[in-house]
Amino acid sequence: MTTNRLALEKSPYLLQHAHNPVDWYPWGEEAFAKARAEDKPIFLSIGYSTCHWCHVMERESFENPEIAGLMNQWFVCIKMDREERPDIDRIYMTYVQSSTGGGGWPMSVWLTPDLKPFVGGTYFPPDDRYGRPGFPAVLTRIAKAWTGQRAQILESSENIMTHLRSLASRAPSGSGHVEPALPDSAFQHFRRSFDSRLGGFGNAPKFPRPSIFNFLLRYWKRTGNAEALDMVAATLIAMDSGGMNDQLGGGFHRYSVDANWFVPHFEKMLYDQAQLVVSYVETFQITGDSRFSLAARRTLDYVLRDMRAPEGAFWSAEDADSVIDPAHPHEKGEGAFYIWSWQELIEVLGEQKAAWIAYRYGAQPDGNVHEDPHQEFTGRNILFAAHTIGDTAREFAQDPDAMAISLGECEALLLQARGKRHRPHLDDKILSGWNGMMISAFVRAGAVLSHPGYIAAARQAADFIESAMVQEDGQLLRRYRAGDAAIPGMLEDYTLFAGALLDLYEVTAEYRYLARAVALTDWQITLFEDTVSGGFFASSMDDAARLLRMKEDYDGAEPSGNSIALGNLLRLHRMTGNSRYEETARRLLAALRPQLESAAWALPQMLAACEMDLTPHRQVAIAGELSPGMAAVLWRTFDPHRVILYADAPTVALQPALAAMTTQGAECAVYVCDNFSCKSPVTTAEDLARLLE
Repeated sequence: MTTNRLALEKSPYLLQHAHNPVDWYPWGEEAFAKARAEDKPIFLSIGYSTCHWCHVMERESFENPEIAGLMNQWFVCIKMDREERPDIDRIYMTYVQSSTGGGGWPMSVWLTPDLKPFVGGTYFPPDDRYGRPGFPAVLTRIAKAWTGQRAQILESSENIMTHLRSLASRAPSGSGHVEPALPDSAFQHFRRSFDSRLGGFGNAPKFPRPSIFNFLLRYWKRTGNAEALDMVAATLIAMDSGGMNDQLGGGFHRYSVDANWFVPHFEKMLYDQAQLVVSYVETFQITGDSRFSLAARRTLDYVLRDMRAPEGAFWSAEDADSVIDPAHPHEKGEGAFYIWSWQELIEVLGEQKAAWIAYRYGAQPDGNVHEDPHQEFTGRNILFAAHTIGDTAREFAQDPDAMAISLGECEALLLQARGKRHRPHLDDKILSGWNGMMISAFVRAGAVLSHPGYIAAARQAADFIESAMVQEDGQLLRRYRAGDAAIPGMLEDYTLFAGALLDLYEVTAEYRYLARAVALTDWQITLFEDTVSGGFFASSMDDAARLLRMKEDYDGAEPSGNSIALGNLLRLHRMTGNSRYEETARRLLAALRPQLESAAWALPQMLAACEMDLTPHRQVAIAGELSPGMAAVLWRTFDPHRVILYADAPTVALQPALAAMTTQGAECAVYVCDNFSCKSPVTTAEDLARLLE
């Protein structure tokens, strides 16, 4: 069996390619030096281990000895995991998008030996198809151009980098403050693009973009505009009911291929679970509707069951593809682990109960996927909430309570049977930023839903990252896998993990979490801030810096580091009183203001932070230990911009004004201060409820 240098790496994505006949190198100086010494261009392939089309291109091209021979002959070939190095991925994705009008993974980019791009694309088939040129023809054409048109290539690559640098270095304009007109314009954009019939924004495919939910809920809180809340609630209900939600096992798939959330791309990402849990929990706080709390619980329970490492932190993703037939373990299909034939349902449940489940979840004898261009779901069923439990009971003339019990038993049997199938590939690396999102989800859900087990899970994950992924000087590392912590943390790692620590402090009252959030934010400012123009660069890595220092300015599937940074800085200023954090926040807003003014809808998470800036300061100070009743009252209220402080000795040292806040002779007293004016403290849950209202 062929083995290349990737066998020495830790990334699951790189290890998937360790036995390709391609002479792969990991990203690094060894490959760069080879390209310079042999005067060869670099072929850079970027993807991630649960990427469907990455698997396709590997099977078709990278495992093909003839195609691999062309690659090895003419290029120095580098394979990169975009989840390990999102900063490098962003640079070359910006080039591919600007030069081709599209992007995605696998990303294929050809570079000069000094790493400047000159040709780029995404997936290439092994021969001419899908309206795309075949990969061997592309390789041949680029190799000939490198030999015969070198001067033009070098000039073009230099011009490209100059252009990209100009895009990345726009000067700040205007104020570091936000007027209500900016969030108003973003709201109108989302209102126009909202699918009022099926939920979601825009047409198929539909992606969950929880940053939009975060903004709209905060916009509703400030303005009282019911449409903002309704758009979020309708979308969350539609997603929860559809095939995009794993109806048996919990957790959400990556996106919906169709407009009605039915046919998903079956990949499951940690960052989707984390962000959607927060959206469901916050909507539950506002509405009190148990559909939202149940969706959050099912997702968290899935993460604890299937995505939690023994160390207590959380793995990154589960693949969309899985084994179709155990007799042919190398043949995989989209969603094979999750879908059901009619006969399989009968074999597990018997005919009567299979009929109940089929009615409840929309299964049909010949399969229920009628738009299937790749014939991946022929004769199979994707489960979705076609009817309620009450509807099912009426259809079969059963008692509703008895039907609920029976359906639960059927679901457990199906989940048990599904567990015997070949599971999808698990990307078992631990990323500090993604774990930050998941920790926030667990601790906030634990507080709102009065579930101490969720809070304990958040604590354990945070403490693992602190023990295994922080260097001696306090700087954060990005990735842990198989005992190895490596790669300096990116902006998103610092901001997301610091935000999680702030959440942990507010819920647990443990000062150590606040102290570490302050320390990480101070490191973040030191490592990443653009001291000339404001805002934060994506990373401090030398290889990225010599190419192009970029600032994240788009809230997509994941929120941008700058958007999370703004929220953290405003929050820390209100918690610590340290003006440095507000001043840094103002510089950040001034730096990103041109993007906000031209396309506010592209930065909904930043707008969510801006909503805090438009909201009066509210501090909730707690002296003593909250009773369970007072804690329940405190957390059932959706008040996203308040900060919570505990009047203990270390926090008083940070915020001396807290020294005057005592228990008033009771076990606990709560002080609510709006715009630095404090109301009389309360000592009972009933009084606290009245005060918060």
